[in-house]
Amino acid sequence: MQAIAQNGLAFDANPYDVERCQQIRSIAAEMIAPHVDADADTVVDYFLQETGYATPKLDCRGVV
Repeated sequence: MQAIAQNGLAFDANPYDVERCQQIRSIAAEMIAPHVDADADTVVDYFLQETGYATPKLDCRGVV
């Protein structure tokens, strides 16, 4: 959900959509907060450090 909100905020200038994306980001923070032993405001502050388009972040490793 945070990635959806981040992408919406990166590309949309419509005030209604910006507000909606901020609400989605707040909901995502409320969902994550109990799992990281932090309050939702702290999680939102962490989310605010990420800007621009949210790209998938993954890593693959192998051993031969």
